[in-house]
Amino acid sequence: MISVKSPVAGRVFPISEAGDPVFAQEIMGPGVAVEPELAWAVVAAPVAGRLVSLQPHAFALETADGQGILVHLGIDTVKLKGKGFGRIAAEGDEVAVGDGIVEWDPAAIAAGGISATVLVIAVDRPAGSLSDVATGRDAAVGDPLFSV
Repeated sequence: MISVKSPVAGRVFPISEAGDPVFAQEIMGPGVAVEPELAWAVVAAPVAGRLVSLQPHAFALETADGQGILVHLGIDTVKLKGKGFGRIAAEGDEVAVGDGIVEWDPAAIAAGGISATVLVIAVDRPAGSLSDVATGRDAAVGDPLFSV
């Protein structure tokens, strides 16, 4: 079992309450949402693994046992075309839990009228298949969010 950690500090809530129906309905997989602290931050790897996809607003990791974890920074942030984000890691990198992947300014994103909600998803898993889900609380970077 893999413990998925929080990539950002903020308030954790059920993904069903996320403002995007694709994520809220767990179409991409189950997970949680985090309303981040509105301050410049480094977004950390929630699991150890290989960085298989890296966009300014999202990244995906594959663990040693093949589990995919997606971190999506904000809702509709693809529209920003990278503005407000900076890459720290590179696609293909092997990372440890807590390693910096990207940096971003969620306050600037929110000020532009775009949701800064962070979505942490266990991809290609059935809806409702997570355990130890921690919602309804504040999380620091590295605090457990769920297990797969």
